[in-house]
Amino acid sequence: MALRTLLVDDEPLARRGLVLRLAGEPDVEIIGECGNGEDAVRAVAQLEPDLMFLDVQMPGLDGFATLRAIPASQMPLVVFVTAYDHYAIRAFEASAVDYVLKPIEDSRLAQALYRVRQQQAERQAETHCARLLNLLGELSGRPALTLAEALAEDAIPAPGTPARLAFKDGGRIVRVDPAEIRWIDAAGDYMCVHTDSETHVLRATLREFEQQLDPRRFARVHRSTIVNVARVRELRAHINGEYFLILDSGHELKLSRSYKEKLALLR
Repeated sequence: MALRTLLVDDEPLARRGLVLRLAGEPDVEIIGECGNGEDAVRAVAQLEPDLMFLDVQMPGLDGFATLRAIPASQMPLVVFVTAYDHYAIRAFEASAVDYVLKPIEDSRLAQALYRVRQQQAERQAETHCARLLNLLGELSGRPALTLAEALAEDAIPAPGTPARLAFKDGGRIVRVDPAEIRWIDAAGDYMCVHTDSETHVLRATLREFEQQLDPRRFARVHRSTIVNVARVRELRAHINGEYFLILDSGHELKLSRSYKEKLALLR
């Protein structure tokens, strides 16, 4: 997905130089240019860029004042452009991803773009996670966890569900963090718990094991399959009205037609 980028600098030659350097980046799409902070504030609201290269020293609103004028809900990722490195501390205090010095060096620009791509990926992951947490709330009929609650190390599990699961796998007792579980499937009186590190086989029914799981985080998608909804990355249509869930590990799980009414929640 392209990084929709806005360039803000009162010097036309500086903007032109940045355009030429960014032309070699296939995932960077320049959607606008502004010569001052006031125009930049309006452009952010209208164009909704993912990334903004922002000059620090401009007449009228400087770079820092420009950021203060942009609502948090509209704020793109920001890379400051400046001729003076003493602005670096203020740039990071303003939550900029990075800053680059004029004249811009290709290696330094590449480093800044690397950081931008990392933060953009994190933003997209957080948005996706929040959507899936909302789905889980709809499926369970309970209030959905917020993203902060789900990511907090001390997140409180639903009443009656343990913070860590304990079960017998062969001759050993295993304790597993539910967040590490990708999915669970069953056949008869045996079931497999697939985690990030290994697959545990235990003698139990899916119904018995399901009672230990937080219904805000786990959903049954087939009569023999339970999935950790936060691990779902894609929903793929199949034949005869069936769908497959693609997990972050690349594994595919069938979504039974009897759960078809839940598809709208994934879109």
